[in-house]
Amino acid sequence: MTQAHSKDYEQLRISGLHAFYGESHILHGIDLEVQRGELVTLLGRNGAGRSTTLKAIMNMVGRRTGSIMINGEETMTCAPHHIARLGVGYCPEHRGIFSGLNVMENLTLPPVVRSGGMGLEEIFSMFPNLYERRTSPGTKLSGGEQQMLAMARILRTGANMLLLDEITEGLAPVIVETLGEVLVKLKEKGLTIVLVEQNFHFAAPLADRHYVMEHGQIVEEISADELEAKQSMLDKYLGV
Repeated sequence: MTQAHSKDYEQLRISGLHAFYGESHILHGIDLEVQRGELVTLLGRNGAGRSTTLKAIMNMVGRRTGSIMINGEETMTCAPHHIARLGVGYCPEHRGIFSGLNVMENLTLPPVVRSGGMGLEEIFSMFPNLYERRTSPGTKLSGGEQQMLAMARILRTGANMLLLDEITEGLAPVIVETLGEVLVKLKEKGLTIVLVEQNFHFAAPLADRHYVMEHGQIVEEISADELEAKQSMLDKYLGV
């Protein structure tokens, strides 16, 4: 497959997705698609259903109906570990590291779920802070370092589509800037990224497209070149 065609390959397509937690109906007919190599954001206020959408992709919510196609494969009946083997890496809000283990142990533990995972040298080049703290346990890391470690663990698995949930929340501006640089590098490598992000100023310059969510529905799709023209409408949805 040539580079020109690989960009047009549809890696994720969600159609008519509904999701429930118990009796609570959270997602109401989500439709979206993501091309290989794109960085797409899910924007919206708290409670709009953005994080639930990522969990639904991983089959980590209660009941779901609709369709989720990953690399052309229907995944609605697939277990989370099978979805990971399709190249999907999920970085939840709570970061998901082994806090009792040091950085190096976190990075060398199984599982490597697919071939093509990043080597340690490349990881430490991308996250030099982690090299400096490689013998430090997770409990001694700052919030920013924990976030870097969570992302690094996913990159070790060989994932080529990343689902990232609020990776900048509560972090110092210098760390937020570093994470932005990392996302640019990952995009240059051809990785696909779906980013749930409250910090619009962080997300805006990185994304190819934005999906705006409200009350468990997609209410607007905005491409990067439409952003300026639709800024006032976006501010209304985001409560800016």
